[in-house]
Order: sequence, then structure tokens, then C-alpha cells
Amino acid sequence: MLVRTRELLLDAKNRGYAVGAFNVENAEMMAAVVAAADEQKAPVILQTTPSTLKYLSPQIFAAIARGFASTTVVPIALHLDHGNGIAIVEKCIQFGYTSVMIDGSALPYEENVTLTRQVCEIAAMNGVSVEAELGIVGGKEDNTEADMSQYTDPEQAADFVQRTGVDSLAISIGTAHGFYVSTPVLDLSRISLIRKVLDAPLVLHGASGVPDEVIEEAVRLGISKVNFATELRDAYTKAVRAYLLADSKVYDPKKYGVAAMEAVKQLVARKIRICNCDGKA
Repeated sequence: MLVRTRELLLDAKNRGYAVGAFNVENAEMMAAVVAAADEQKAPVILQTTPSTLKYLSPQIFAAIARGFASTTVVPIALHLDHGNGIAIVEKCIQFGYTSVMIDGSALPYEENVTLTRQVCEIAAMNGVSVEAELGIVGGKEDNTEADMSQYTDPEQAADFVQRTGVDSLAISIGTAHGFYVSTPVLDLSRISLIRKVLDAPLVLHGASGVPDEVIEEAVRLGISKVNFATELRDAYTKAVRAYLLADSKVYDPKKYGVAAMEAVKQLVARKIRICNCDGKA
């Protein structure tokens, strides 16, 4: 069955690991993530962005996720990533998402507080967990690059969570969405500072391309959820491209779909282990 992220992330925080959260674009990617989670005996979060939900509706993704969740005993959550308004949040909740993110990080602070609090009130009435973001995570999601002035301030983070009641908080420490053009230098010490003043589980966005050892250290310092998106798309597409180049006569999408699923599955299994999440289900 599908579960809320609140319980998953509280357990991760208390036991010192992070739950891998993987953005999925279709049923094949969802199948690969669930298969990896099942093999690794790990809880896992399936995520879709607003742009993905223009490709297939929340109703379709929720139905597919329920089907896959029924095939395994590991906890599976279905999460809206970077929700950009109340309307899409309500639609995802309506069709069975167990977790939503409202991203008001680009708004002035008080407006972010107000919007997040409104979403938390809606979600609470439906038994759904809420993630929010404070600070700017740069990259292609919002066409911005964060500098240190846009990193999450610990005291402001504590105030934000207290006033909104949000279940988890995505923080800015120098990561960015999409692939990096050079090795990122992250302010890992900021995680410890935020962790000292905040009980809510912390989330790291923009982990695709971050060195494994850096993610491991971030988890050790207190990150409880790590988002992966671009690497999964890249692995899927490369596997399809390689299959079609090797056999130009193939026309059955199931054949190259299997290759793509295997590539994503292997990548997800590795990310689960990096997050120290294997065996935690």
C-alpha cells in the first residue's frame, strides 16, 4: 500500500539514514524504482513534477503507483515534487497522492509562510504529508542559480516550520537541479546548524551528479530525504538509445523498455545504498 512520507522521514531522521526520492516520468520508470526498492528492502518515494503531470494526469500516476505498491511489502510513498500552486496540490490529493510539496521558495518570506500554511491545512484534512522549501535551489526547475545569500538560514527555518506546521523542509546548501557543469561545492556545515534548531526532517534537492561521498556525508549530518531526477532520465534515455542503435529494426517498445527499466533499476539500487536506506523497510 501507499504510505505517507511523514512516517518514513521521521524514521530516517531517528535512525540516521535518508529515504531516496526518485522522479518518475512513466510506468516503466516507476516499475524500475519499485523493483530496486523491493530488492534492497528499502522504503522509497515516487515523485512527479507539475511538468510530468502535463504528460499524464495525477489520476493516472496515482493508479499506477497503487498497482505497483500492491506488489511489494516495502513502504512506497507517492509525492508531488515542486508543486507550484494550491490547484495542483488539491488535484494530487484528490486522486490519492500521499505527500505533496508546495514550493514557495521564490516568494517573499511571509508569502511563502502563508502559502505553505494554507497547503498544510488542506493536507491535514486529508491525511497527507507536506514538504516545503526555504532558500533557493538553483538550476533548471526555476532557472535560477543560488548564491550564499540564498542559502537556508537556520533561525528562519525554525520559524518557518513552527509557523507553517510543515512535515519536512527542503534546504538550500549549494545544490542545483539538473547536471552540474563542474563539481559542486556544498555548505555541508549548514545542515548541522539547521539540524540543531529544527526537529523536522530535512530534504536535499539537486542530488543528481553530486559525488557519492558528499551525499553520504550530508546524510550523516542530518539529511533524511534525497531527491534524484536528472540521472534517472539520463539512464533511461541512454539505455533506449543504445538499444535502438544496436538494432535499428526493432519496433516493439517493450524490448527497449526492458533495457531502460534495468538501467534505471541498477541506478536506483545504488542510490538507495548511498543513502544508507537498504534494509530499512
